[in-house]
Amino acid sequence: MAAHMRRLTQRYRAVINNNLTSLTSLRGYLSRSYSQVQTDFSSNRVRRTFTDFFHELYQHIIVPSSPVRPRGDPSLLFVNAGMNQFKPIFLGAADPRSEMATYRRVVNSQKCVRAGGKHNDLEDVGRDVYHHTFFEMLGNWSFGDYFKEEACIMAWRLLTEEYRIPPERLYVSYFAGDATSGLPEDEETRHIWLSMGVPSDHLLPFGMKDNFWEMGEIGPCGPCTEIHYDHIGGRNAASLVNADSPDVVEIWNLVFMQYNREADHSLRSLPQFSVDTGMGLERLVTVLQGQRSNYDTDLFTPLLSAIQQRSNCPEYRGRTGEADVGKVDMAYRVVADHVRTLSVCIADGVYPGMSGAELVLRRILRRAVRFSTEVLQAPEGVLASLVPTVAHILGDAYPELHKETDRIMDIINENEAQFLSSLKQGRRVIDRTLQRLEKNDTLFPVPVAWSLHRNLGFPLDLIGLMLEEQGLSVDQRALDVLAIENEKLRCQMQTSVGDTLVHLDLHSLAQLQSGEVPHTDDSPKYHYSLAQDGKYVFQPCHATVQALYCGQTLVSEVAGGQRCGVVLDRTCFYAEQGGQSHDQGYFIRDGLPDVLYPVEAVQLAGGYVVHQVTAAEVLRKGDQVQLYLDEPQRLACMVKHTATHILNFALRQLLGSSVEQRGSHVAADRLRFDFSVKYLSGRDALRRSGSSSDEKDYCQYFDMINPIIGSRPTSNPVGTVDT
Repeated sequence: MAAHMRRLTQRYRAVINNNLTSLTSLRGYLSRSYSQVQTDFSSNRVRRTFTDFFHELYQHIIVPSSPVRPRGDPSLLFVNAGMNQFKPIFLGAADPRSEMATYRRVVNSQKCVRAGGKHNDLEDVGRDVYHHTFFEMLGNWSFGDYFKEEACIMAWRLLTEEYRIPPERLYVSYFAGDATSGLPEDEETRHIWLSMGVPSDHLLPFGMKDNFWEMGEIGPCGPCTEIHYDHIGGRNAASLVNADSPDVVEIWNLVFMQYNREADHSLRSLPQFSVDTGMGLERLVTVLQGQRSNYDTDLFTPLLSAIQQRSNCPEYRGRTGEADVGKVDMAYRVVADHVRTLSVCIADGVYPGMSGAELVLRRILRRAVRFSTEVLQAPEGVLASLVPTVAHILGDAYPELHKETDRIMDIINENEAQFLSSLKQGRRVIDRTLQRLEKNDTLFPVPVAWSLHRNLGFPLDLIGLMLEEQGLSVDQRALDVLAIENEKLRCQMQTSVGDTLVHLDLHSLAQLQSGEVPHTDDSPKYHYSLAQDGKYVFQPCHATVQALYCGQTLVSEVAGGQRCGVVLDRTCFYAEQGGQSHDQGYFIRDGLPDVLYPVEAVQLAGGYVVHQVTAAEVLRKGDQVQLYLDEPQRLACMVKHTATHILNFALRQLLGSSVEQRGSHVAADRLRFDFSVKYLSGRDALRRSGSSSDEKDYCQYFDMINPIIGSRPTSNPVGTVDT
């Protein structure tokens, strides 16, 4: 490895010699002194200067930002770094026929979302002045072209000449080596910076944690060098680099991809060395506009002003922590950040939903609605009204925001309306629970918190924030246990419904029938319509408790905390049948509007619909209840149900009328479709595919359908489509 490093040094020494003119210019620039940072950079100018610099001076191709939904990468919920769209190149998996395979020098500004998964800043947003769920990553890349010297020269020239950042405020870190991994100190990078005139007391070594970047457990990786900025100036701030100081912040990371992490954790030199850099636009704009907070730049100030005008709250003052009385400034930051994320994600085709990235976006929207309506006291619709301002700020770089403004606003308004009723209900539940607590209690009951999350769709982090405002907290470990148990129960229900549901036995069924208890009228489950605005409207349902089933016995009442089956005279809940999952939701008892009875499962037995419920309070036969359907969950099932019919049609079109459905499962987050298809003779297959009688064409026909049926058939095959 040492010999390899010597060869690299010799290889690039020539490059440095060929750039003596540039280096001399840089040294001269280092000797100048600036009293203050320039403040004439708009965010649009900062972004454009970056891409133009690399495109015009160093022949980089400008590549548009990819959508925030990753393309063909199930390991990510969202694109969370500028390099995501170039992973196929780093992994050697780029299609040789694609344009990507021709890339050597590339520059762009990438839309990124960090909210969910390994990189998750959601819960920090609003608490400080620099965390975001959506941000832009400026980056330049070399794929087997230039390497360390050129990357450092370009970066320093851009920062000090184009952006005019005082060099004395910049500090550079480099990789100090790691004995455990057998990696030497990156002397090459250190010498490059010294030869460019960076003072030795501004050049600092750090270990694996700070200055060695890895894509994942395996894959391309390498040492990196980071450039840090001192907001204060006029001092030596070396001790504050990588010390989590708000005064000295990292602004640019230059990664040198020269190794591959193998499955056995060893490192091997890559056949092609690359450069991967990333610089957060928001942080850079903060520096160039002479601010200390990202929210005080032109990326956010128009949004904060619009929020103030629409909510009639006191103007934003940038306070944090205890100084932020009433969390008003925190609410400003949350709403401004979240509406940017919502706008960008919806424009890219990610909508609030029930699983994956869609569920994360639903959390973000509900968090924004709560801060907007309860903390800022803004009227309904204000959140969506901010979308045109987002488009005005970001639309030059991402024109899809202008094209999709109306659709984004419609989706936000629709989801806000759905959540506001739940928010009002949840606030009543919290207030009633607080009244029951002793004065010295500091912990909020975990079952109530879980009920808010499970039945009303409150994000757990939002519950924590609402309780924090009351000086309370909730046992996070206990919540995690409930979440795990709920997931286990859900999986068990999918695999073995009969073993987990409370179901009526033969004797109880006979007892209901002999008592002339009428069968449940479940026709209200179809009482929904499509409004003129294209949205589904579900009708409310009021019912009477006809029977309670607990411990394989019909009872007249159940106590709070008991799990039971509830038979109503009528219901709007869809029972598990025909391969489709049951509805979810809750009901409340007349006269007790702030107590939720969660409906965990719904089963049809002998004409009676049994609702599996864990009683929150006493429930008696004859009680009047109001049923509330989890509408997003029902809508998600409806979409999957329709998709199943479309899939059946498509399979018959592709494979012929011999396709027969063998089963299906429809849930809110997925569908499965089982089918069989008769074996086609070679002649029939060729005739259907329109091919000649060549055996190769016959095989190509089966290769075409292989992704659907799973393998080339030799008899009547059975396939499954699971998505």
